[in-house]
Amino acid sequence: MDNGLNAVKIKLGGYQPANSAHNRAAEVFGEELTKCLGPRIYYQMDGNMAETEGIKAFDLPGLVETGDLTMCYFASSYLVDRVPEVAIFDVPFVIQNREKIYSALEGELGDLIREKFLSNMGLRILGFWDNGFRHFTNGVREIRTPKDCVDLKMRSMNSDAHQEFFRLLGFEPTYVDVTDLVSKIKSREIDAQENPLTNTYRFGTYLYHKHITMTGHFFGVALLMVNDTNFCAWPKEIQNAVQVSANIATAAQRKFAQLEDEEVLSALDPNENAIVFLNDEELKLFKNSVRPLVEKSRTRLGSHLFKLVE
Repeated sequence: MDNGLNAVKIKLGGYQPANSAHNRAAEVFGEELTKCLGPRIYYQMDGNMAETEGIKAFDLPGLVETGDLTMCYFASSYLVDRVPEVAIFDVPFVIQNREKIYSALEGELGDLIREKFLSNMGLRILGFWDNGFRHFTNGVREIRTPKDCVDLKMRSMNSDAHQEFFRLLGFEPTYVDVTDLVSKIKSREIDAQENPLTNTYRFGTYLYHKHITMTGHFFGVALLMVNDTNFCAWPKEIQNAVQVSANIATAAQRKFAQLEDEEVLSALDPNENAIVFLNDEELKLFKNSVRPLVEKSRTRLGSHLFKLVE
């Protein structure tokens, strides 16, 4: 690969372990891009900038926004203040089906979100990645009902909606950047966390949290984003290759994410981790507890946005 002055340089940043679904998809993106453009492109990927450069995950979109980083993948939940519409992914128990949300993201919902990111942040969304259904884990006790959540210190994203959700269930939410998650669990500064199964496994939190409850309360979406000014300055051939490569990487990422749910459940040792699958009545208790948040979100975001995902 030519990294000379004539090559267009593209650097994609991330914040996950090397074998995560996101980083494997970022590798697919680079492979496809190189296949299309050869020496006209110089692609670099740093899948864990927290480890290599000491950069907090939260800072990545800002680096792309200023042009200091070409691209990144990033969880939508952190960007609600900039693009309020992505709050739909933080409404508990609304998204229940992967294929349906994929279809929405390739249709009207995705078009709306792309337009908002362009106008509000100058970021072009190249793909919507599967950040997984999120489930509770903790190192204290089995969780089957909201009563079991009371007084447990829960790691939260920097999201008001997530923190309100946890409080309604009885948790004590505390914001912890994902780069500090494992150390806070090891030190027992937090009792519980919630993540897709792949993150629980890849980050190693299952080693400290015996109890896993399959709530599927949120479906996460990660955005593959690029600085739009940089994108528009590239020749059309490179723009097209970037988008085509992103489409291929997105399809691969979604397959990786779905397979990892099955692989993680198979890999967990039942002697070390107790996995709780909620029955209908137990799940109903959780849904009833957070109904005020769902209705408030419906009023704020509008019924049309809900129709696109329900």
